[in-house]
Amino acid sequence: MSSLANIGFGNIVNVERIVAIVSPDSAPAKRIVKLAKADGRAIDATHGRKVKAVIMMENNQVVLSALMPETLLSRFNDRKNDGQDIPGETDE
Repeated sequence: MSSLANIGFGNIVNVERIVAIVSPDSAPAKRIVKLAKADGRAIDATHGRKVKAVIMMENNQVVLSALMPETLLSRFNDRKNDGQDIPGETDE
């Protein structure tokens, strides 16, 4: 089963498919987000809040999160260490 983790507001990503998590403040990150939005590859998971992390996925999708990269990293590490299931999911 894939390792899934919450990136804020109940939105979940497959941790195994993440390539990088970067701050949106740099010019290259802004350019990546702008191009992804233009190409339809951006997934906005901020619920209208300020973008604080840009998550780049293996399939060139770009996920925008309202959580800091450090917060996401700690959630991913906690998830990996705990081995807990996400509520509502079942193993098949």
